[in-house]
Amino acid sequence: MKSINIQQAKTHLSRLLEEALAGEEIVIAKAGRPYVKLVPCPPDRTARSLGGWEGKVRMADDFDETPADVLNLFEGGPVPAAKPRRRRGAK
Repeated sequence: MKSINIQQAKTHLSRLLEEALAGEEIVIAKAGRPYVKLVPCPPDRTARSLGGWEGKVRMADDFDETPADVLNLFEGGPVPAAKPRRRRGAK
């Protein structure tokens, strides 16, 4: 187990993280007293279940149909002018 002070930990954090990932236990001390222990987190080993959204999401019937004006934009057509928006409070 390796013990270092907070200033050293701040200066060499990247190296200390690599050492912790390699399996070394690192104790960070404050005023010579152990403060925290730097150890790697265990990997998440929970299996993912498929179909979690089944029955909760609906696709529109026209999902695969792209409107002509959108296709025109993809093919290099002119961009339509934006409609002017009314300012809030304006009459």
